[in-house]
Amino acid sequence: MRFEKLGIAVLSDDTAASSRFYTEHFGFTQIVDLGWYVSLHHPEHPAYVLDFVQRGHESMPQGFRTQDTAGLCLAFLVTDAAAEEAALRAKGVRITEPLRDEPWGQRRFNVESPEGILIEVLQTIAPDPDWVAANAT
Repeated sequence: MRFEKLGIAVLSDDTAASSRFYTEHFGFTQIVDLGWYVSLHHPEHPAYVLDFVQRGHESMPQGFRTQDTAGLCLAFLVTDAAAEEAALRAKGVRITEPLRDEPWGQRRFNVESPEGILIEVLQTIAPDPDWVAANAT
């Protein structure tokens, strides 16, 4: 399959709150706002689309309309995870898992979006050589 864009549509109880969260804290731009549907694009990544659909809206298949948003993790790779965590803390965003270095080569932290999505902000760092030696396959 060849596709031009990658889009994620997420059910939301408050599409305006979801839009504000991603535009204020992650640099997305709101392209469409129909009230029940909001589409966000990121100026640095035009092939990625993040949409929010009002939970219960008829545009979704009947069996999907009222599902909880669960099991979804968005990961944003950045150059300085510590600076991003500090900036989000300064804006009052609740950090659900604080900044930590993982032995497999990630510096990361987590926040939760208004619709319940886990957001991982991570930076690639050098892995711990002992961990690599013990876990290499």
